Amino acid sequence: MGLLDSVLGSLTNGGSGSGNRLLDTVLSMVSNPDSGGLAGLLARFQESGLGNLADSWVSTGRNLPISADQIRDALGSGQLGAIAERLGMSQGDAASKLAELLPGVVDKLTPDGQVPDAGGLGDLLGSLAKRLG
Repeated sequence: MGLLDSVLGSLTNGGSGSGNRLLDTVLSMVSNPDSGGLAGLLARFQESGLGNLADSWVSTGRNLPISADQIRDALGSGQLGAIAERLGMSQGDAASKLAELLPGVVDKLTPDGQVPDAGGLGDLLGSLAKRLG
């Protein structure tokens, strides 16, 4: 479970509360088959002209940072609004938090520099959810 421990340790920082709700939200985004899961999320960044950022998170090199405004551009106000409502914060705060967390989540879910197939990602996310629960 080394990869799983790495994901948990680097993303949760041992915290709880809104941090875990935010992580739950991000994990839901990358596992939602209706939106294409992780591959669909990355495609939204590509379509928004932010593919170089998303590619850096998947690759084995350094993760490029993303701004709250770029998160807003990629996700759109509808999805960002739903996330903000779920977290009980403004869209601006939600975008800022996602900008901090999303690159690390994508990086940890793509340790070999490739997006895992749905089965591999599902297994990892299922194990992660059990350990966070």
